[in-house]
Amino acid sequence: MSYFPNVQKIKFEGTQSKNLFAFRHYNPDEIVLGKSMREHLRFAVAYWHTFTQDGSDPFGAATNIRTWITDDSMETAYNRVEAAFEFFTKIDAPYFCFHDVDIAPEGETLQEFFDHLDEITDLIKKKMDETGVKLLWNTANMFTNSRFVHGAASSSNADVFAYAAAQVKKGLDISKKLNGQNYVFWGGREGYESLLNTDMELEQDNIARLFHMAVDYAKEINHPVQFLIEPKPKEPSKHQYDFDAATTLAFLQKYNLMDHFKLNLEANHATLAGHTFEHELAVARSYKALGSIDANQGDLLLGWDTDEFPTNIHDTTLTMYQILENGGIAPGGVNFDAKVRRSSFTMDDLFLAHIAGMDTFARGLKAAAKLKEDKFFDSLLEKRYESYRTGIGADIVEGKTDLKVLTEYALKNDQIKNEPAHLEWIKSRLNDYLV
Repeated sequence: MSYFPNVQKIKFEGTQSKNLFAFRHYNPDEIVLGKSMREHLRFAVAYWHTFTQDGSDPFGAATNIRTWITDDSMETAYNRVEAAFEFFTKIDAPYFCFHDVDIAPEGETLQEFFDHLDEITDLIKKKMDETGVKLLWNTANMFTNSRFVHGAASSSNADVFAYAAAQVKKGLDISKKLNGQNYVFWGGREGYESLLNTDMELEQDNIARLFHMAVDYAKEINHPVQFLIEPKPKEPSKHQYDFDAATTLAFLQKYNLMDHFKLNLEANHATLAGHTFEHELAVARSYKALGSIDANQGDLLLGWDTDEFPTNIHDTTLTMYQILENGGIAPGGVNFDAKVRRSSFTMDDLFLAHIAGMDTFARGLKAAAKLKEDKFFDSLLEKRYESYRTGIGADIVEGKTDLKVLTEYALKNDQIKNEPAHLEWIKSRLNDYLV
């Protein structure tokens, strides 16, 4: 049975193509800076938005037409796997990602949930072996069920902590079974509504305890997976402990976890934190902690996580420039944590949305590569900071001076002349690379 009978395998046809179901810019075999686009971009499909999201919102019922849904939850789960791998192969995505509850129903008990996961991951492994599609990362959903009303690892209830730990253990077992390349933690409920009844230190200590347990267990089962944390400032919690890249990195440093974790950064989460995505990527890169990205975009006129498919070439160019400067993103990738709009409700819209995102990232990659080849940003930085390469500036950088010497220097050189930044010209020149 085909779940997408109207769609054949999506191929690259170039910018002149009028075919809706074709790549116009993403050519997976095209070589850019010595690597294929497929290697640079490492695209992944998000199981949750693509195969479980129904198109409902706080003001309206579900709209999405999804032919794999039945009245039996396990039958639906089996159907989803078949539909998912048909989609992965037709869209030519080499990776996918999932939460545990995306792929299997929880059932009445934790043991029943684990049994369901074993059953479904047996089928997933079979499909992976048949198609060559790989698992970029998986994670445990520790935020949807009402048991997590007070958090998961940060919960005030130790029984909930234990339940969350069991889910993480099972998630790591699944990761090894499916040869997952990363394992993600997203603290959807790891935050607080009010400090009036919150022991912030205990809660963060407990989160760190769970992370250390995960690291230890991965070693125990001989599964050298890359651990990732995905920052988000708010929603659903008023304030989440993994607020942004800098906050999360401070947490990792405090709890001696920097050697084991990198960041999985999402564009829309950066927006909610009051940052650009480029900023979050640069922060992580400066700590050598850029691990993977969730590719989407938010709407600046809306104050929540809209998870739109990325179509802004300016943003994807600056994103890919940071990734190129990072030396790539493997074993991470570019995961489309994005959902079709409520009005894009047909099965075929899933393809059109992913094609749009993949083409936009391909354009961003090519523009970023040209910026690197032309040393556009390198030249700007070299000129702007040239005073630190000789004289007193070099002494500052090399640690060869102190406050007394600098004071003597400043007293003799107090007629300071700054150079203009020409920022408007820089932004205009950047536009030349985007078309």
